[in-house]
Amino acid sequence: MAWLKSIFATKPASGSVAKNRLQMVLRHDRGDLPPGLLEEIRDEIIEVITKRLSLDKDNVVINLHHTARETRLVAEVPLLHTKPRRRR
Repeated sequence: MAWLKSIFATKPASGSVAKNRLQMVLRHDRGDLPPGLLEEIRDEIIEVITKRLSLDKDNVVINLHHTARETRLVAEVPLLHTKPRRRR
């Protein structure tokens, strides 16, 4: 039945993929961060969280939110389910 799913699976529209890429470029420009730094931060956040929880790595989103007083780094991390914690 897996082959049936592959036939009817929908791929993201190229327009939405391009929009996501453009949004990432704009976030880099607005944040005055060196190119690639936000992506490195994203990868490190994923690495740390996956030590304790299962998550959807492809849908992790890192954003910079600016106000007059501050800039916030906001991470949206979709969790799949929790892994059992190890006792120490």
